Amino acid sequence: MANSPDFVTHALDLLALLGPVQARAMFGGHGLYARGVMFGLLDDDELFLKTDGACRPRFAEAGCRAWVYVSKGQRMENTSYCRPPDEAHEDAEAMLPWARLALDAALRALAARAAKAAGKRRRGCWRPRPRRYPACS
Repeated sequence: MANSPDFVTHALDLLALLGPVQARAMFGGHGLYARGVMFGLLDDDELFLKTDGACRPRFAEAGCRAWVYVSKGQRMENTSYCRPPDEAHEDAEAMLPWARLALDAALRALAARAAKAAGKRRRGCWRPRPRRYPACS
């Protein structure tokens, strides 16, 4: 799951046209962040970008494969991250549309989580619990 420092630098260069992008170490790999959201990851010197129902068909049409990881002997295949097409891995301009799709997917996920949390607060599902103090004797 480790990434070489050269690959991390290469990935950041590929994504530079998207705007400021950061790579943060996590679980032996790296998460890729822009505009406050994680939109990609680096694993074993490979780049994977976030997808959702809106953009996953574009990745599938281009023959992109999903990120697969192994956790305690189980192979997990249903992830929301896909590897962009090979031609995008050598040219920042070719990577830009794929990176935009991934960033948009991450922003949509953030908006959905925020809307869900706001709905819970409006419906009164969330209330602070009163503190219970032991009886004084």
